[in-house]
Amino acid sequence: MNGRRLTFAVGDIHGCLAELETLLAAIESAAPGGRVIFLGDLVDRGPESRGVVERIMAGPTRAGWQWITLKGNHEDMLLSARKGLAEMSSWLMNGGGETLDSYGGAIPLSHLVWMAELPSIIVEPYRIFVHAGVDETIPLEEQGDDILLWMRTEPNYSGHYWGKHVCHGHTPSRGNPRTVGNRTNVDSGAVFGGVLSCAVFDDDVAGGPIDFLIAGGRR
Repeated sequence: MNGRRLTFAVGDIHGCLAELETLLAAIESAAPGGRVIFLGDLVDRGPESRGVVERIMAGPTRAGWQWITLKGNHEDMLLSARKGLAEMSSWLMNGGGETLDSYGGAIPLSHLVWMAELPSIIVEPYRIFVHAGVDETIPLEEQGDDILLWMRTEPNYSGHYWGKHVCHGHTPSRGNPRTVGNRTNVDSGAVFGGVLSCAVFDDDVAGGPIDFLIAGGRR
């Protein structure tokens, strides 16, 4: 992969810190530098949400790397949990209890501010990176977090997506990472006994991934 400008789009981590460290090592072994995009859902369900957040907030340890993090629906639920009992109950039922345990019961304000400021989508000439997906029936600039963080896409669906390739997570399957036409899903269900995976893109070439990496090696 040397000589190419590469982007590594990482699927849902959900507090799986050991798998994240393994995947980051595989990414750094695959190229001397590049860009890593975390597609959201860093927290909840897994045992080490705090460790995952702190690792990603700290940023890359090697020169030549850039990290970008998108917001997922679980970050959205965590932030909403401060609004009232109903929102708190919903979050706790969806893995928030494990996150609170990892923080010892109190999430630092700096972490909450960081999550609140995460973008929901990256739109580039060749690709769209987003947590859950995009709705082709609505102009891209009009789509809010109710779509970008929460929508579900049928496993075998591929749209035109304004001539771009969409890379997302959110909908887990042990059959992922998987590309269907103009869409790639990299949520491989790491917290459900699957693997943590990423799709590798050549930034200068249109289309889908040129490779996949998983925690522990190449799929």
